[in-house]
Amino acid sequence: MNEPENSECCPKFNPIPWNEKLFNWENKRFIKGNVFTFLYVPINFGSVITKMMEGIEKEGGISEEGMALSDHTSMWNMDIYLAVDKEIKGMQNLSMSGTFLSKVYEGDFKETEKWCKDFQLFAEEKGKMIKKMYMWYTTCPKCAKKYGKNYVVIIAEVK
Repeated sequence: MNEPENSECCPKFNPIPWNEKLFNWENKRFIKGNVFTFLYVPINFGSVITKMMEGIEKEGGISEEGMALSDHTSMWNMDIYLAVDKEIKGMQNLSMSGTFLSKVYEGDFKETEKWCKDFQLFAEEKGKMIKKMYMWYTTCPKCAKKYGKNYVVIIAEVK
């Protein structure tokens, strides 16, 4: 079944609040999922996110900002941290605290290495050292095509 032209899978992303920002999280809630990857390419991302969203809905929760932070732990695994407003039963719940730096990029995923190098320089220019870096792929490929923009946010815990 084809989706209507105006259907919304991923909300339209506003890059302004996330571009070149420094912010503090105090026990920001997330649930964690695991995605199988093949040479860093996600294989079951959609089904993992769907399961996580169903768990949130079942508990009457909200996925805050649609934020799903990706942590590529190897060529074969990617951990997903989905921001939530409360504890979600049946899911792996955790929280993050600390100082985080973000910068928005736009373009094809093949630019990821270039973006990561740029982000490293950006952090250094701000006098920050990266402790842990995450990628936030703000829309699925279908919605990126629909909106005409493929925004990716790098968010890093810094000190």
